[in-house]
This record gives sequence, C-alpha cells and structure tokens, in this order.
Amino acid sequence: MKNYVLLFVSVLTLSFNSCTTMKDTTKTADLYNTTWELEYITGPRIAFEGLYPNKKPFLKFDENAGQVYGNAGCNGYTAPYTLKGKKLSFGEQGPATLMFCEGGGEQTFLQTIKKINGYSIDKDGKLSLMMNEIPMMRFKKVAK
Repeated sequence: MKNYVLLFVSVLTLSFNSCTTMKDTTKTADLYNTTWELEYITGPRIAFEGLYPNKKPFLKFDENAGQVYGNAGCNGYTAPYTLKGKKLSFGEQGPATLMFCEGGGEQTFLQTIKKINGYSIDKDGKLSLMMNEIPMMRFKKVAK
C-alpha cells in the first residue's frame, strides 16, 4: 500500500511539473516573420491609450540582418539585437526622423527597451520582453 501511495505522489508531481514547464513555449523561430504590436508596458501611471493615442509601437525581427525594425510610437525604430537562447538585448537605436509625439509613450518605450535582457512567448503567442525575469513589455501578433 505504501508503495502505491509513493508511486501515485511521484506521478502526480511529474504531471504538475510537465504542466508548468509548458506555459513558456518559447522557440527562437517564433520571433521571426511576425509583426509584434505593443499591448502593455510597465512603469508609467498614464493609461496605455493615453501613452499611444495615435499609433501603438510595433517590432519586427530580421534574423538575417540581426536588426529589429518598427515604430516606437510615432517615429521609426531600428536597432541591432543580440539573441542567445532566451537572452535578448537591444543595441543603440539607429537614426530616426524625430517628430513630436503626443502622450509621451515613445520616450517610455525607448527607455524600457534598453533595459531588456530576455524574452518569452507564452502559450497564447504573446511576446514578453523581460528584465531579470520580470515582464516589462508585452506584444501581440498582428498582420501588417
């Protein structure tokens, strides 16, 4: 009887572990051939829609060039990135046209993306950019 209980507890433990490890389904290939639109950013006390009243930031990773392209809210965004496993960091932003941006979201985006040192893609296909395992930005896939 004691052996059956031990076996049952072992199987139950393995089941729980396998379920929790499946939450993060990150595969490097999932980053590419996708346009990622920002839907959450940590930090500001202004509502998300107030930060980005006209256009939400988006990113697109170019695997061959090692660059990320997109928009930081109203101005273009281009930067090199480094990817090693689940570690991700962004280099200095390339030249951009500097238009005045309403809401102040672009500065929040640019300051936050410099702090990123990892990423994950959850089971719902959402991309989280992380700082020390803490989600700082979350993106959803969009057709652009």
